[in-house]
Amino acid sequence: MIVLKNVSKIYGKSPQVVALHNVTMEVKKGEFLAVMGPSGSGKSTLLYIIGGLLTPTKGEVLINGVSIYKLNSRERAKLRQEKIGFIFQTFELIPYLTALENVMVPLCFSKIPNSKHEEKAIKALNLVGLTNRASHKPSELSGGEQQRVSIARAIVNDPSILLADEPTGNLDQKTGAEIMHLIKRLNEEKGITVILVTHDPSKARFADKVAVLIDGQIMKIERLRNMGGKSLRDKSGNRKQLLECA
Repeated sequence: MIVLKNVSKIYGKSPQVVALHNVTMEVKKGEFLAVMGPSGSGKSTLLYIIGGLLTPTKGEVLINGVSIYKLNSRERAKLRQEKIGFIFQTFELIPYLTALENVMVPLCFSKIPNSKHEEKAIKALNLVGLTNRASHKPSELSGGEQQRVSIARAIVNDPSILLADEPTGNLDQKTGAEIMHLIKRLNEEKGITVILVTHDPSKARFADKVAVLIDGQIMKIERLRNMGGKSLRDKSGNRKQLLECA
């Protein structure tokens, strides 16, 4: 479903900063991939390139066989609108809109009739357990509730791909775990392909497989041996607690 071929991203000219270097990987339909690595390793750059928000310096990104950076900007925006939902660490809610209105915003750019917008938004809020807070503005919601609103906004258009950039970074441990359980449930019950950027091993354990990114390069892509267990096998065949080391 998602294929990266020799993707690199270089910022600046003198000096150059190499954010990604020849990244090649594949994420299948319905998979949950966690991307781990230290700060500055290129995790967010990778996510934004996959999401069609940041043009790579070289390489190719394919979604369902379509090379997205061969599309023009309007075609790429249409693909994002129809196929991809984004969840950000800082929620990115519009402060003067209610939770319901925030969730409805992406529908304004869709082909869905206006008469259906509120119905769709309420359905999305229901999926994240927040219909009782629909009329509240972000300042009246807790951090966890705000992130649930942002998840509802991300899924209101029924995307096939969900990209999450440190979605629990501004939340306490308990609330962060609740958000991760919600994302995992969407992955399992709705078949949404999830790519999660995180530095936290406890969040990466929700994934089917983990990619470790260091200095802009994929060092490992390993499948978890079991859901909830954490032992991985490195490419030399040795067992290793990769999630604890990333």
